[in-house]
Amino acid sequence: METDLRKALTLLLPRLRRFGLTLTGSANDADELVQNTCERMLQRSDQLREHARLDAWLYGIMRNLWIDELRHRKVRRHDDLDAAAAVVGEDGQAVADGRITLAAVRQAMQELPMEQRTVLMLVCVDGLSYRQTAEVLGIPIGTVMSRLSRGRQDLHERMNARPAATPVTPFPQRPGRPAAPQDRVRRV
Repeated sequence: METDLRKALTLLLPRLRRFGLTLTGSANDADELVQNTCERMLQRSDQLREHARLDAWLYGIMRNLWIDELRHRKVRRHDDLDAAAAVVGEDGQAVADGRITLAAVRQAMQELPMEQRTVLMLVCVDGLSYRQTAEVLGIPIGTVMSRLSRGRQDLHERMNARPAATPVTPFPQRPGRPAAPQDRVRRV
C-alpha cells in the first residue's frame, strides 16, 4: 500500500504544483507548499479512507496548510506567478502570442479573489466535480457553483477589458537620428 501511495503521489506532483501556484501566486511558495503537503500526506497516510480520492485529499491538505501559512504571515507575497507549463509551437509568432495570452490569463486570474481563483482551478483546470470541490474546500455545493459562475464572469470581463497586445513592438528612434530609409514616408 505504501509503495502504491508513493507512486500515486509522484504522478500527482505536477497538479499539486499547479494548485500550489494558484493558491500562493509564487513559484517558491508553491514548491514549499507542495513539499509540506507531501510530508503531511506521508506522515498521515493512515488517515486516507479507501473510498477517498487521493487528489482531493491532497488538495484539502494543501489548502489547509496554505491558510495556516497566511495566518502566520499576515498575507505577504514574495514574487509573481511566473512558472507554468512551457508553451510549445512550431510558429514563433504563435508561441509568442500564446505566451502573451497565457501571461494575461495568469494576471487576470491573480486579480480574482482567492475563493473564485481556487474554485476555477479545481473545477476547470483539475477537473474535480462540484461535490469534490465542495469537500476539498469545506463549503456547500451551491457556494462552489456561485463562486465558479462569478469567477468565470469576472475572468471574462477582465480579459475583455485588457487592451489587445501589439504583435510587434517597434524600436524607438534615437533622438537626433534620421529614420531608416524604409521608415521614411514617400511623398509623391
